[in-house]
Amino acid sequence: MTRAVIFDMFETLITHYHSPLYFGAQMAEDAGISEDKFQSLWCLTEHERSTGKLTLEEVLEMILRENHCYSEMLLKEIVEKRIATKEECFRHLHSEIIPMLSTLRKKGLLIGLISNCFSEEADVIRRSELFQYFDDIYLSYEQGIQKPDAEIFQRCMDGFSVKTEECIYVGDGGSNELETARRLGMKAAQAAWYLQEGTTQPSKRKHDFFQIEKPLDVVNFLEM
Repeated sequence: MTRAVIFDMFETLITHYHSPLYFGAQMAEDAGISEDKFQSLWCLTEHERSTGKLTLEEVLEMILRENHCYSEMLLKEIVEKRIATKEECFRHLHSEIIPMLSTLRKKGLLIGLISNCFSEEADVIRRSELFQYFDDIYLSYEQGIQKPDAEIFQRCMDGFSVKTEECIYVGDGGSNELETARRLGMKAAQAAWYLQEGTTQPSKRKHDFFQIEKPLDVVNFLEM
């Protein structure tokens, strides 16, 4: 019997691609440096940013100083813009996200979140309207480990005191999350409602996993 439904956050519950993007290319432009120079340091620090070893502010200051364009004002401007675009994602939810989470809660299921995220994203998630629906959350920035490490999945299940076979995992498929969930014994499905062909989204359809086309169909997946 299913006792817990565990979600990914980005491109599953929210998407970056229904609002303006503010990734490396856009930050480099605002900093007035080439994208190559910006990305060479930005990408190099991704693991440290994702596992709580470096904050957004620390990395941006390093990049700006390395490129001889640091100022407190410029750093503040880029940080605020980055945070604002993350917050904007939560204003463009699929119309069924909150009804789906509410329905799962009414059914008495535990709702968990496992998400790879950076410092600025962890703060935004905790302030978001979705935060109230989770019984517990496991964010890579706070946990010090990231998907696809099985340990972050195990911590969530231990926190809920549930067995793997009592869990459903729903995610867009990035970071080999579905493969890890399945290998651990969870019932795993790909959230396809935000996936768009021809975009720069990191995940594509994985046809060896069940595809859920609309958020409320997660409820039907429980019975399958």
